[in-house]
Amino acid sequence: MSDVPRYLVLNRFGNEFGEYHRYLRPHEGRMAYLTLAAGTSVLDTANALGTVVVADLDLDTVLPAARALTARLGPFSGVVGISEWDLLTAALLREALDVPGWSVDFVRRFRDKPYMKERVAGAGLRTPRFVELAPGADPTRLAKEVAADLGLPVIVKPRAGVASAGVLRVDTVEELAVALSGRDLAAHECEEFVDGRVLHVDGVRLGGHFHFVSASAYVNTCFAFANGAPLGSVLLDHGPLRDRVTGFAARCLDALELVDGPFHLELFHTPDDELVFLEVGLRPGGGPVPDVHRELFGIDLLAETFRTTVGLPPATPATAHTTFTGGGWLIFPEPRPLPSRVVARTSPRGEVDGIYAEVLPEVGEVFDGTGGYLHVGGTFRFHGPDEVTVRRDVHRTIGCYRLTTAPVR
Repeated sequence: MSDVPRYLVLNRFGNEFGEYHRYLRPHEGRMAYLTLAAGTSVLDTANALGTVVVADLDLDTVLPAARALTARLGPFSGVVGISEWDLLTAALLREALDVPGWSVDFVRRFRDKPYMKERVAGAGLRTPRFVELAPGADPTRLAKEVAADLGLPVIVKPRAGVASAGVLRVDTVEELAVALSGRDLAAHECEEFVDGRVLHVDGVRLGGHFHFVSASAYVNTCFAFANGAPLGSVLLDHGPLRDRVTGFAARCLDALELVDGPFHLELFHTPDDELVFLEVGLRPGGGPVPDVHRELFGIDLLAETFRTTVGLPPATPATAHTTFTGGGWLIFPEPRPLPSRVVARTSPRGEVDGIYAEVLPEVGEVFDGTGGYLHVGGTFRFHGPDEVTVRRDVHRTIGCYRLTTAPVR
């Protein structure tokens, strides 16, 4: 067993994202899992070195279990946590167990929003101006200082948040004071409001260069989705804008010293044609992003994430991803009010030719507000000849899809 690499995996997924056995060839290693109970159904437990079900994936919970597995199996060659929630815990486990891989400081660049903006701005790239919040400050005085420094409106957000959870836009000093008075100031920041559409760049880096990269424009925003609006995305056509966007992303990733690894980077494209860094994750994009890339480009971003995390070569060569195709996706949020039960839903495929896949909730299905980007009111994936066609189909789907629900008492 000592000749076979051993990998420790933190798992919270109960869907195909947790099929880690697909990411390794038989001779490349074996895995042991620390998993939430809901994730055991998708794991290849029959061939695992060990499977330990834990109550949560906090460091205090998983570290004793990881030490016990190490004592029984020997040292691990790598620790993997694909979810953004587990990136820092995986780094802390590497440090505690003396396992090679991304350090705590390196991962922090992709989790702490003020820290990542400092590094990107330090490379001469435009980022939103921001203010870190000192714990114990008087909210009223702090609100006045923030407004004077950043202007209004201003964005309040968690330093290490995900999927726009807890993000708030405030338009007056009075609203800002109220927002700050109810928050853990040390865990939040205030950020300049930047007007513009939001783009995202997804891919994998190897040797400091793109192994694969795509660039897309959101239809609506993640912030709007968190507040009840549909969220879509359309791949940008090849051309000057796409080249500028991917070049800007490369400079941001250089500033963060991402040599080998996955990324999901978001940026603003302002009405003045300026590109402004928003944030970046050391992971693939969420929701339908992995599906669309696998189906349209033939690249499994989750597999490449696992492999670059532990230092393995990519699963597919770069030449396999060179054929460009237009495409995109659309998700509808969990229907309000919550909780609610699906009474009826329609399929828009008869009206929208560009839909090549859809996932509709079943009649009787209940939504309780915990679905994130996966258990949603409807998911649609699109294919088309160009950006304009796909964007038109996304908007047509928003207009014609109907989901009828009733409150659950």
